[in-house]
Amino acid sequence: MAKTTKTIAIANQKGGVGKTTTVVNLAAALSARRRTVLVVDLDPQAHATLGFGLEKQEGISLYPVLAGVKEIADVIQPTKWPNLNVIPSEVDLAGAEIEFGARPDRLMMIKDALKPVKESGAFDYIILDCPPSLGLVMTSALAATDSVLIPTQAEYLAMDGLALITSSIEKLRAGVNPSIELNGIVFTMVNSVARLTQDVVAEVREHFGDKVYETMIPRNVRVSEAPSMGVPVVFLDSRSKGAEAYKAFAWEFMAKNPTRGFMPESAPQESAPQEEVAAVSEEAPVQESEPAVVAEAETPSSL
Repeated sequence: MAKTTKTIAIANQKGGVGKTTTVVNLAAALSARRRTVLVVDLDPQAHATLGFGLEKQEGISLYPVLAGVKEIADVIQPTKWPNLNVIPSEVDLAGAEIEFGARPDRLMMIKDALKPVKESGAFDYIILDCPPSLGLVMTSALAATDSVLIPTQAEYLAMDGLALITSSIEKLRAGVNPSIELNGIVFTMVNSVARLTQDVVAEVREHFGDKVYETMIPRNVRVSEAPSMGVPVVFLDSRSKGAEAYKAFAWEFMAKNPTRGFMPESAPQESAPQEEVAAVSEEAPVQESEPAVVAEAETPSSL
């Protein structure tokens, strides 16, 4: 079945809002639903890279591609999970602001680098993990994307970051990326019983309407533990509250951003015998079943 590759930047200029955690677990949940995903780690801290159990390696990132010394196919790394590939990050990306700042194509350099991948049709989704500052790398990533997903906490200070990134989207739409859209806003690390949380969520929903995803990601110990093990929580402990929330979010995301065929309006109700409600092995993550109306993803071919 033919598919359309969609590029989604996950960004917020405020740190500590669950941005990289959302990148890792959304990508993992999509891959478990047989969607082919490429994560591009653009943060020099490489937390998304480590979250997939990959090591930082010199010369294995988007940096040498931007510098013109490697092809993009040379830096795409497989993970231990089907349908899920990563372009890792490395410390050299921190120098991109200075090294590439004088290039006339600096705002379009990431779009140009990703063009062969997008045109190949090998992936349903290309997910960009942006650094938490509006520098050259993040601006170039936003110039390359179809839409921007904003993770945010339900706190009033986090709303400042939300205002900054939405303002940046508007400026890019008026300039280098006229087609950029706000993909949506997802609340992370949510304490649903707190009055402050309820007030902030209500205010954001009133302002942004259906751009706010219904699924909210709760605070969850297993979500916090997973990065240290190099395993997305949806594979580490698929029945934890955090994993269940990210799986539900992935269904909602797929419905709003379809890349192929018919999408169901809501996620199927999953159930499992009590004895099966156990942590998913790191070595053998469970690939969950999907309704027959969705075709199985193809294995990405060489670019």
